[in-house]
Formats: sequence, structure tokens, C-alpha cells
Amino acid sequence: MVSNFTWMRSFLILGFPGLSPQFYAPVSALLFFLYLLIAIGNIFILTFVFCEKSLQKPTYVVFCHLALIDLTFGTATLPKIISKYWFGDNIISFNGCFTQMFFVHYLGSVTSFMLLVMALDRFIAICIPLRYPVLITNNIISVLCGFAWIIPLPLMVAIVLHALTLPFCKSNVIAQCYCDHISITSQACGDDVIIVKVIALCVAMICLLVPLAFIVFSYISIIVVILKISNVAGRKKTLSTCTPQILITCLFYLPRCFVYVANIVEFSFSLDVRILLILLYSLFPAAINPIIYCFKTQDIKQMLMKRLRKTRIGIEIKFSY
Repeated sequence: MVSNFTWMRSFLILGFPGLSPQFYAPVSALLFFLYLLIAIGNIFILTFVFCEKSLQKPTYVVFCHLALIDLTFGTATLPKIISKYWFGDNIISFNGCFTQMFFVHYLGSVTSFMLLVMALDRFIAICIPLRYPVLITNNIISVLCGFAWIIPLPLMVAIVLHALTLPFCKSNVIAQCYCDHISITSQACGDDVIIVKVIALCVAMICLLVPLAFIVFSYISIIVVILKISNVAGRKKTLSTCTPQILITCLFYLPRCFVYVANIVEFSFSLDVRILLILLYSLFPAAINPIIYCFKTQDIKQMLMKRLRKTRIGIEIKFSY
């Protein structure tokens, strides 16, 4: 029995325990496709907004930060599980596992605070529109986004360092597709494990529920204001300006709330289903968000169509010669 955490040199990523080896290749290909989707979609958004000066507005600054978070999250989590199913490499170093855990929880917390900034942007734009040009500028939104990156940093560093103090004397198998706090601390032993878990849970709830409280308040206020608009066309137009934000927020929070509520009511999942649910709510929004930006945001959609028309005309002129 190992009695000191420094003796545990590495962890083994379990992935989906019930998955038959004959499906390893298709699963690795699917995960690789998912990673390509995340990488191409979010790099496209970052590049497109950066190159189009007309899109460099507060709302799209927040979109770019979210795209950067999604890209980083996918890069931090997917390569290792792809490597497991593609090459049979399921070993991750002790330090590598804790580094991955940090990025998983840190980026999730940053997303939560970034969604708060996004809700604040829409709240001011719709509820107090006359003050919007003064209260929300590119510089102000950049500062707010900076705070969204900075606030969770010391909290997540403290969580990781606290987990490092535990002795790891159980199995070194991570029952997940990537290293997270629950999976790692489940392999620890000693009287301090419960304290570490409770503190981490409290920090997670603060990072998720405090932004969520304001987000819910802001979107309820926005819906109330929209319902008061007598003109149907005006009501639809105003609603369309915050539809992408509402969809992105729902994609992030609803699956998490479902899993947490299921745990509270003691609704049990099989291990494979639980791992799949966590993987989906972690990575599905990162793949879908760029599509929402492009097809649910009028400015980006119009700019894309304009670019495509110019490209088509250019190709037609080239072939005509």
C-alpha cells in the first residue's frame, strides 16, 4: 500500500470502461473529429473577428474570449483520451494529471464569469440602452473579461495545491476521460480527503452559482423589457440580439445543473453514461458555440454572406477569363 503521494508516478486514464476494444478506432476518430471541429470553429471566430474591424465591438470581444476558452479546453483534454483509444497510451504523469485538472476547473470557472460579463453586456444594452455607449466600451469590456480570467486563478491554484497535500494510496486509475478533482481525490486516503473535497465543492459552487444568479436575474429582466415592447417586429429584433447569449448560457449551465440535481436526488447513472454526460457537457458547447456565433448573430452572419458573395464573384470573374 502506497503511503505517500510522491510515490505515485503516474495515473491511468480509464475512459469508457464498458467500451469494447473493437470500438476504440471509431471512438478515437469521433473524438479527433470533435477536436478538429472545436479547433477550426473557434480559430475561425478569433481570426474572423480580428480581421473584420466592423465586428470589433464589446459583444464580439466577449465571443472571442469564449472562443479562446473553448479552444484551450479542448486542447487540454481531448489529445490524451484520443491517444488512449488511438495508440493505447493511457498513462499520464502525476504532474501532467494535476496540470490537466487545473485547466479543466480553471477554464470552466472562467467560462462562468465570462457568461456573467456577456449577460451584463446584454442587460445594459436592452434594459438601459441610452447608457450603453458610455457604460460598455471595448476597453471596459476588455477589463471585465480580464477580471473573468483573473478572479478564478488564485482559487483554482489553491484547490490544486490543497489536493497535492493528500497522500495517494489507492488505485491510480482515473475513472474519467480526463483528470478532474473528483477522480483524483477519489484515489487519495487519509482524514483530510473529505475536507479537500468539501472546500473544492464550495469553491466550485461559488464560481458557478454566483455568476448564474446574476445571469438569471439579467435575462429575466431582459425578457420582461422585451415583453413590454408593443411593436411585434421590434420585440423580435430585440430578442434576436440576445438569443445567441441565451443559447450559449443554456448549453453551459443546464447539463451541469441536471447532473448536480441527479446527484442530489440520488438518481444513479452507470459509470459509462456518467462519463459520457460529463464529456458532452464539457466539450459539446465548445464545438457548437462557433455555429451559434455564425448563424444566430446578425452582424457575423451578414459579414460572412458578404464575404462569400465577394469570393463567389471573384471566382466567376476568374473563370470568365
